[in-house]
Amino acid sequence: MQTTTIAFIGAGDISLLHAEAIKHCDSAQLVGLWSIDAELNREKSQLYGCRIYESVEALVNDPGVDAVFILTNLETHTQYATLAMNAGKHVLIEKPVAPSIKELKALKACAEKNNVMLCPGHNYIHEQSVQRTKELLDSGKLGKLATIYIHYHIHHPEEVARRYPGVIRHILTHHSYILLYLAGESHAPESVSAMKTVIHYDEFEGEDLAMINLRLKSGALAHFCADFAADDNSSEPWTFSVKVIGTEGATRFSYRDWIENKPGVVHSHTFSAYEWHIREEVRHFVEACIQKGAKPLSTIDDAITAQKIIEGCEASIAQKREISI
Repeated sequence: MQTTTIAFIGAGDISLLHAEAIKHCDSAQLVGLWSIDAELNREKSQLYGCRIYESVEALVNDPGVDAVFILTNLETHTQYATLAMNAGKHVLIEKPVAPSIKELKALKACAEKNNVMLCPGHNYIHEQSVQRTKELLDSGKLGKLATIYIHYHIHHPEEVARRYPGVIRHILTHHSYILLYLAGESHAPESVSAMKTVIHYDEFEGEDLAMINLRLKSGALAHFCADFAADDNSSEPWTFSVKVIGTEGATRFSYRDWIENKPGVVHSHTFSAYEWHIREEVRHFVEACIQKGAKPLSTIDDAITAQKIIEGCEASIAQKREISI
């Protein structure tokens, strides 16, 4: 069996899930990692059983590496992904892929120039329930699309939340690419209106709660909510849920269908689906994209459109009005 060798740039919490995903992919092997934190490098290399590269340049220029996963903070994604692609490596970038449309377009051009695969880390669309929903929508079995609801209510401690740029960019990016995957071009978003607030934290530059409404080209509507402030402990909690309603039927996917009663890094419980999403994302990237030449389920063009939604949210909040996308 063909084996794709992988190295990580970045060794934070998300690398745990990617390393576990590679273990479950028979045609992939994690060979090394590098990050700016030497202590973290030692800890994770021992845990994963892989080497530490002395520099990012040494990693991307290693002929024994086929693909690089960019698992660093958002602001460095473009820098590291560009280094890797210019060295001829296929690249998977954790989401959000880049902080601006300009950088996303530059990444797309770099991948095309070097003829390498560039896969956004849009892991939620690798959930089988979400894929089944898309099949039902595309087949017409749900009738005419009416509404799509995507909710996220998972409390994050303030010291954890400070690592991220607020829920609009960190969480609503997920919601945006899920919408694009499910709805397709015929239901492309046309406009957005948004609100944000800070409920839980004392010292936090970003927002911990945001809601947005989207008007789609078909006339259907979508509603997103992203929340770091509180867990939903009601009888039917919206921890993370996707609900699609059509004129002839409806579907629902919920994190709460798979729960382990142990803390999950920063969450009160372990939501097993998230690990499975990343496992399937890595398998698809390696076996379908790199080894067979298939496109990612969600492309860099989708990342660009998702970023337009996010920037539309920010403009709507600043101007207190509905914004065309």
